[in-house]
Amino acid sequence: MTSFPMRSIALVTLLLAPAIVRAQITPPRPSPDRPITLQEAIATALAQNSTVLFARNAIAIDSLNVRQARNAFLPNLNASAQVGQGIASGSQGQNSQSLGAGVSGGVTLYNGRQNTNTLAQARLNVRATVQDFDRSRQTVVFVVASDFLALITQQEQLRVQQENLTAQEQELAQLEQFVKAGTRPIGDQYQQQASVAATRLALVNARRATEVAKVNLIQELLLDPRLDYTFVTPQTLGEGAVPAFNLDSLITVALAQRVDLQSQALRVQAAEREIKIAEGSRLPLVTGSAGFSSGFNSANDGGFATQLNQRRGGSIGVGVSVPIFDRGAASIARQRAQVLLENEQIVLRDEEQTVALEVRRAYLDYVAAGEQLAASTAQEQAASLALQAAQARYRVGLATLVEVTLARASLVQAQSSVVNARSSLVFQQALMSYYTGVLDPNRITL
Repeated sequence: MTSFPMRSIALVTLLLAPAIVRAQITPPRPSPDRPITLQEAIATALAQNSTVLFARNAIAIDSLNVRQARNAFLPNLNASAQVGQGIASGSQGQNSQSLGAGVSGGVTLYNGRQNTNTLAQARLNVRATVQDFDRSRQTVVFVVASDFLALITQQEQLRVQQENLTAQEQELAQLEQFVKAGTRPIGDQYQQQASVAATRLALVNARRATEVAKVNLIQELLLDPRLDYTFVTPQTLGEGAVPAFNLDSLITVALAQRVDLQSQALRVQAAEREIKIAEGSRLPLVTGSAGFSSGFNSANDGGFATQLNQRRGGSIGVGVSVPIFDRGAASIARQRAQVLLENEQIVLRDEEQTVALEVRRAYLDYVAAGEQLAASTAQEQAASLALQAAQARYRVGLATLVEVTLARASLVQAQSSVVNARSSLVFQQALMSYYTGVLDPNRITL
């Protein structure tokens, strides 16, 4: 069993954790004057995201509940004073002034362990809130990384279209020379011009998609929308070894590591404490009290100090209150707490099922992404060779421009598929870390 000092140290560490995190993740404000890296984007989001800030404030509120529950063990102390003016009746009477002062205090000695269970419940709640805070940080990191990856993907698609436009324009220039020399019909030139125009339109759409992806990232980081920012593509994007996962092991890790499951398990324990609190109201209440008082009256003989000394008085007492009939309040409170406990247990069961299914879907998507990357890479290689062959045959008059155009379109489609498949594989790998709960906000990579 953990000793009381160790529990106190652990609690202090727990309560100081948000302040430590705040000190670690507060970065300088990103500037449009220099490119923003993935780690800078993550640090900015962690420092400014509303969900994270709300979760941090929830920890502060629950910490106050712990403090309030702990203070319930302390005695209360009250000071009182009375000042009076006596008015005599008749001609022989004499007005008098009086002064009384006292100090009293009381402490709860035993209340069916309600105060103990309330403190334990408050500590469980604050631990659960800390776990919620950690999960919110993981979620923000994952969203930022996903938006970052989406921007990189659109930039790669833009590069593919730019390279395609350059090749199309070069082919058009060469075709114009052939038409002038009379070796190719003018219709081929018109057809190629149409292909160049279509590629320019695709380039415009790709550029717009890139800007939209950048806007999404700016929104997530709460940056100034009036400024333009540049984001750095990680040099190691997708270059790491592709891990091989085992579904059963992934689900086991997720059920053990997901902090949101741990948070809900703590809330189940807190609900169990609520039942004990309700049961405690049926037990006797034992309180201790002590008081001290003195007074002065001008109508009596003796000076002020003398009267205060003579009228000193004190009391010490212990009170016991036994509930006999409380109109069913304790029974109703216990039944309500039992229902709330069942609700928390149902939530935990559903969350465990959801987590397992999330991991299963992520695993299937990860396997499919790997297969898609392999297939699209093979498609790109074959399409590149097919285009080279079609161009060679066209130069010697053995193929039509339509064949060359179709071969180039196949290559562009294959290149686009490779970009999407590579990004999907990286995304699914990050998604696996997020769903299993092992995602580290301080060591996220793409």
